[in-house]
Amino acid sequence: MGKFFSLVAGLLMVVVPMSHAAEIELDDPYEMVRQVADKTFKRIEHDQSQIAADKEHLKVIVEEELLPYIDYKYASYRVLASYIQKARSIEDPEEKKQAIENIKRFMDVFKNYLVTTYAGVFTQYTNQSVVFDNAKEIGDANMVIVKTTIKDPGKPDIDIGFKVRKDNDNNWRAYDMIAEGISLLDAKQSELHGILRQEGIEHVIDLLDKKSKLPVQFRGEGVNE
Repeated sequence: MGKFFSLVAGLLMVVVPMSHAAEIELDDPYEMVRQVADKTFKRIEHDQSQIAADKEHLKVIVEEELLPYIDYKYASYRVLASYIQKARSIEDPEEKKQAIENIKRFMDVFKNYLVTTYAGVFTQYTNQSVVFDNAKEIGDANMVIVKTTIKDPGKPDIDIGFKVRKDNDNNWRAYDMIAEGISLLDAKQSELHGILRQEGIEHVIDLLDKKSKLPVQFRGEGVNE
């Protein structure tokens, strides 16, 4: 299951607005997913020579085109749910201040960790096609699952649901993905929960910080597995 998520997780990164946000319909989650997926894959295809010369260029693509529009803060809060709940009940001012600082540090390293993780996942892109589900009536909903199917010749189709949410500016932003009925964000939360409980948040921050600084590796080379 872990390798399956690694294979499809990078596609989460193609459902968030790129830097040319004016060209993307941010008020329509379905159209936003469709438009940005197309633009992002074209960017990767266009930059193949640069990626071949320097794999770190994938980090540049993620940072410049995708990261500014990923709701990584909301995703961080979801991963740290139990820690944040405990932090809210802290009465000692200094202890509470430290807990808040830890949460801010976690968000920073989690953001950098996402850059490195998804840059590595993007090394698997080999011109797969993505079929989008028809738009649904969303009414007043502020969270929507956009269903897609990834088609790769000679391989089984992969059905994925992208979770997007409306921010305070009424723009839709990606924060999670569902594959085989399992939330990627929930899986990451479960992975870190035990470490957080046993080793503490400082250890989790250091762990993610080290992983975020790893060089981009093509899948199969072992570093980002």
